Amino acid sequence: MQVMPPWCRDVVALGSDAPIPCDRPFSAAEASRLGVDESLRRRLVERGLLRPVLRGVFVVAGVPDSLRLRVAALELIVPEHVVVVDRTAAWLHGVDALPRSAIHRMPSLDVFSTRGSRMRRPGLASGIRDLTMHDTQNLGGLTVTTPLRTACDLGRLLWRFDALSAIDGFLRLGLDHGLLLSEVGRFAGHRGVRQLRTLAPIGDPGAESPPESALRLHWYDADLPPPETQIWVDDDDGLPKFRIDVGDRSARYGAEYFGEEFHDEEKQDDDEARLTWLEERRNWHMDVFTKDDVYGRELEASGRLRRGHLAAVASRPVVIDLSR
Repeated sequence: MQVMPPWCRDVVALGSDAPIPCDRPFSAAEASRLGVDESLRRRLVERGLLRPVLRGVFVVAGVPDSLRLRVAALELIVPEHVVVVDRTAAWLHGVDALPRSAIHRMPSLDVFSTRGSRMRRPGLASGIRDLTMHDTQNLGGLTVTTPLRTACDLGRLLWRFDALSAIDGFLRLGLDHGLLLSEVGRFAGHRGVRQLRTLAPIGDPGAESPPESALRLHWYDADLPPPETQIWVDDDDGLPKFRIDVGDRSARYGAEYFGEEFHDEEKQDDDEARLTWLEERRNWHMDVFTKDDVYGRELEASGRLRRGHLAAVASRPVVIDLSR
């Protein structure tokens, strides 16, 4: 049996005397160059001192798992013809398009080949996709679809509520809306293009989070007048005081998304005071929506929005023109 080197013999965690990096992923080839061959790597994994990230890439067990770590691991093994796409590309560009399950479970990395066979490794979602040289760019050590191409792909392929959120995110990042609209036509005949044609025109950089984007799509589903995002309401001195997520200024109807994770008791009191001020001092009709309303099985938000908007319109005072 191979004798364990001193730096990993009778230890519960690898330290700075280990020849392999202790703060980043490393490839099997790099480990072998540093004197940690395949047999020793296998024994380190069995003892819980080392763990595989992707096939052929390892990290010291004490390094926390994260999407950033997995992308760094991908950089070590990805061939030149493989491109990072979809949700992973959006994350690299700074747009939150990860599945909601990513809070509890690490998502797969989206990597597609432009030729030949796809990458088949655990932790990767892969396939083959036609991409032009204008569809990709270099980002760090990876080839990634551009913001424009990524927005179009996610607008076609994701669930429509997540798709609009991704489009909003790229517009918020600075993607030109006119450029996005002009690009839609090239996807004629592609899967999901009808959805993209519907969602691209209503993209709005004012949506500050994925749930706000989803709430706005429910608004459109309710067949209400086009909504406005981030509506500021002034105080008595004419200064902006409170902001409404989405609404119709003419009807004085507003909708707010409250995420449970951000609403402790003190924040709830502040929100209640804000809603009371808007309703009693500024005559806005306000409705509050949560995750279950927006993403739940019943998708009840559009019905509530329709009823709320009708109630707001009905409560507006009738102005009689006496000049005639």
